[in-house]
Amino acid sequence: MGVGGKFWDLLKPYARNEGFDFMRNKRVVIDLSFWIVQHETALKSNARNPHLRLTFLRTINLFSKFGAFPVFVIDGTPSPLKSRARIARFYHSSGIDLSSFPAAEDGVLVERNRAFVKCVQECVELLELFGMPVLKAKGEGEALCSQLDREGHVDACITSDSDAFLFGATCVIKGFRSNSKEPFECYCMSDIEAGLGLKREQLIAISLLVGNDHDISGVQGIGLETALRFVQTLGEDEILTKLRGIGNKSISAFQCYTKFVDDLVPSLDRSLPKKKLSHCSFCGHPGSKRDHLKNSCKYCSTSSNGGCKKKPEGFKCGCMSCDVGRKEKERKKQDHWFDRVSSKIALEPNFPNREIIEMYLCDNHGSFTGNDGPCISWRSPKIELLVDFLAFHQRWEPSYIRQRMLPMLSTIFLREMAAHQIKSLLYGQYDFDSIDRVKVRHGHTFYVIKWSKATPKSGGVSNATCSEVSDMQQDVVDSDESVDLLDEMDAPMIHIKDGCQFILTDENVELVHAAFPRELDRFLREKELKESRRKKTPNLRFERTNEKLETPKSRGIQRNITEFYRSTKVLLENQPVEDLAKDIDSQSGESSKEKRKVSNQNLPKSVRRRLLFG
Repeated sequence: MGVGGKFWDLLKPYARNEGFDFMRNKRVVIDLSFWIVQHETALKSNARNPHLRLTFLRTINLFSKFGAFPVFVIDGTPSPLKSRARIARFYHSSGIDLSSFPAAEDGVLVERNRAFVKCVQECVELLELFGMPVLKAKGEGEALCSQLDREGHVDACITSDSDAFLFGATCVIKGFRSNSKEPFECYCMSDIEAGLGLKREQLIAISLLVGNDHDISGVQGIGLETALRFVQTLGEDEILTKLRGIGNKSISAFQCYTKFVDDLVPSLDRSLPKKKLSHCSFCGHPGSKRDHLKNSCKYCSTSSNGGCKKKPEGFKCGCMSCDVGRKEKERKKQDHWFDRVSSKIALEPNFPNREIIEMYLCDNHGSFTGNDGPCISWRSPKIELLVDFLAFHQRWEPSYIRQRMLPMLSTIFLREMAAHQIKSLLYGQYDFDSIDRVKVRHGHTFYVIKWSKATPKSGGVSNATCSEVSDMQQDVVDSDESVDLLDEMDAPMIHIKDGCQFILTDENVELVHAAFPRELDRFLREKELKESRRKKTPNLRFERTNEKLETPKSRGIQRNITEFYRSTKVLLENQPVEDLAKDIDSQSGESSKEKRKVSNQNLPKSVRRRLLFG
């Protein structure tokens, strides 16, 4: 939700479509309610606990595929205004009169439904097992997200509430499509200020006019376009004070109306004509028609004295008198429009609501002080507890859960290797084997890393490890739920080579370079060597093919038909007359069987047909 009147459509032209590397090594804060609400679109798919599935997959995607450091925020106690607005929105479509509801009072709150609260608690438990930081806001979750973004604790916030800009957010990621070429739809406040000329207080004024999450009605009869024009007319200086003065009628509307007056009539000099001059009805320029029929006016550039030119259809005179008149007319029209909008604002009781303004301008939406700041830290995931949690709630096989978590665990492993360069095992079981190949996905380059199962020091049976990997691969096919509307991720692949099984994961290029610089250099050298051999191999093949073509006794090449059946015309021209007569007599004495024998000597079927039937 957020600002009413299709506010996102107003900001759409100033959105940026960012790629995979936008969030790499950045802190991003997520309004968890935004994700949980999205699970409702997947209820038709008959998926088990879609809110847990979506949170599980998206958290792994953010951490492993996009390289971000997620911070999650949940809603606190809703304000009385938000509670009343939620009830009003629920009954708005039914046409029920809301005047019968009691007015919102301090301390009178309406808690969210139990099903939503349960979803939030389960997702928080899942995220804590992941080791992700989870913060609780005093009120709205997007308010705390915006505060963290504005104060520099995070680099961007992920939410669909346009209220985030009113709370002071500087970078908002609205769209999150994990399997897309341009996965992020990003809005920066600097782009909005440059494009629309609107700052934070002006956006708050627009929300008060068209409605928001705390007052869904706004001002009756004012839409988004009217509100935008009205706010731009008032200017950015103390706009909320001007709006408050117009609402309680303590300030005249025209005392606030300063911007467009100077643009429409820049200077009303006394020397300018106060009355409009008479104009010729024939050419449309200042003067009388009688004079213009005899002699042309100075505005009509005619070579002869045949009079002025007839004015075209839709003609507008450009003299100073007409120009001042048009500006004055436009000013009166603008004044009338401004007066009508101001009258609608003055009719609204208690406008603007001071509590809403103070809430949007508040700078303390969390349970931490400004000096200490929030406690944001990432811990190692509790893998076994995660497996038990998801096996209980989602009914997934443990091997399936471990495989889905492997990209996240490999990212943590590579980051630790890049920082400390300590020899260790991935998940305590898998050892780095080699860099398999380069993979390009959605225009972005990854390295495919090959992990091998570490051999136990006690000399355990290696066949057990191979069977475990096989079971993991089988679980991927059997236990996965087919949900198209939820974000999915690429599962690690199983690679079998020389009887040994490996697990393949897609890793970031820079992260692999920092963790295994020597192995990467070796891989790049081998890649260059293979490419150079490939360039030489086609030339050798071409030369060998030419040698085969030049050999006369090559059986794999089909010869020309003239080699099998030479033209009799050429043979007759080269032989003498006596020999020709003998050949004709000898040919006439041959039987048809002998001809078939001659024609059947290692000839293709099509050639034999031509020889027999001419």
